[in-house]
Amino acid sequence: MKGVNREKISVILLAIAITSSILFLYNNWVYAQANETATSAASSSKFIGAGMAFGLAAAGSGIGLGFVGAAGLAAISDNPKMQSRVFIFVGMVESIAIYGIVMMFIILGQ
Repeated sequence: MKGVNREKISVILLAIAITSSILFLYNNWVYAQANETATSAASSSKFIGAGMAFGLAAAGSGIGLGFVGAAGLAAISDNPKMQSRVFIFVGMVESIAIYGIVMMFIILGQ
């Protein structure tokens, strides 16, 4: 079981390292007028930020939903009256992805 958790953690850390290296090593080489490149650099940063806002929120929600769903199914199998409480917890975890979508639209709307 520890090997599985280490593999998940290593995949998550690898994804974070790749994303951060893309963000920090991203150079916008300019060969045109200053006004056009300034707007393109700002718009590309918006797209990167919006994608990260939704992507990380969805990934976190998916991981959390896996844990909550497994525990919820175990609780429902022991006591079927717990079904409504489990659905509340699942909804709370899924709301994280909704917050990510809202932040994405806020970033793109500016």
